[in-house]
Amino acid sequence: MAQQAVVISGTGLWTPELSISNEELVASFNRYVELYNSRNAAAIEAGELVALQPSSAEFIEKASGIKARYVLNKDGVLDPERMAPRIAERSDDDISVQAEMAVKAIQQALAAAGRTPADVDAILVACSNMQRPYPAMAIEVQHYLGMEGGWGYDMNVACSAATFGLQAAVNAIQSGNARCVVVVNPEICSAHLAWEDRDCHFIFGDVATALVLEAREDATSDNQWEVLGSKLQTKFSNNIRNNFGFLNRGDEAGIGARDKLFRQEGRKVFREVCPMVAEQISTHLQELELAPDALNRMWLHQANLGMNQFIARKVLGRDATLEEAPVILDEYANTSSAGSIIAFHKYNADLPAGALGVICSFGAGYSAGSIILRKC
Repeated sequence: MAQQAVVISGTGLWTPELSISNEELVASFNRYVELYNSRNAAAIEAGELVALQPSSAEFIEKASGIKARYVLNKDGVLDPERMAPRIAERSDDDISVQAEMAVKAIQQALAAAGRTPADVDAILVACSNMQRPYPAMAIEVQHYLGMEGGWGYDMNVACSAATFGLQAAVNAIQSGNARCVVVVNPEICSAHLAWEDRDCHFIFGDVATALVLEAREDATSDNQWEVLGSKLQTKFSNNIRNNFGFLNRGDEAGIGARDKLFRQEGRKVFREVCPMVAEQISTHLQELELAPDALNRMWLHQANLGMNQFIARKVLGRDATLEEAPVILDEYANTSSAGSIIAFHKYNADLPAGALGVICSFGAGYSAGSIILRKC
């Protein structure tokens, strides 16, 4: 018996109201550098500490392709005495920040798919950092979305969480455990970023994306993409890491240490991840008996412009145009699991029926996931 065909029938994107430009970020960061160097002048002079170096908007754009990023809170990030967002805790009786973001993105996706919460069987919250360990964010989202039945769970594969979640959703539908599944990626990256670190303070932004997946025979929306295949891989590496967790309180000496926030060995990541991802996409296309030049669009993980250009070049055998490999990180920065989904949300409706594309995400783990799609 042929497998149940599954389609993406709706997408949603919730964007915070506040944005920080490179120029604003650099002004705040350089003031922080001045304060740090002044307050630690004696230790720096004695060789006990290393003086911090200022940054520039030009450096950031050249290194990453990023020009701005959206954040939940702006004044805390730009306060050189704080260098972290101000996001107040909420009562347990109120919807959590992350769940609220997720619900807003899902509502958009359901509207695009012509569905209501009553049609949804399952919620998968897939992102790089959960606001809490339990209860699962997905169950809270399910509640505030107004679903009276169904189920939900959280999953974390860092920046690859969206594509891993997509495969899980497809599997749930094809196995008969669900007819309609929502995958949502609420990313509060600003809260796990070291804003005082010159090498990475510009990388991340906040956002939430959502996708509705259905059995093709049930879908009614005007814009549907059939999932032709999914492919995942993981390989352990410490080159991208965040050690924040509940065990931190068991070692008081480590509380607040630098490794409790995002950190990476950027050059190593570029050298090791880019060839891995390009090979993944190429192999995936071969397995589906598709040629690289059959791809109309590549919705790649929006971590770094140079990485996306390298991967696209390796897959296609030539430089990709912006139409073939659209870029959103100039406006949104790296939004972890949500990046490739933002690109898909913004740049898929213009393609004709029969067009082929790939959603591909990659990141800490190492992890990589590719989803090959064909427009219905």
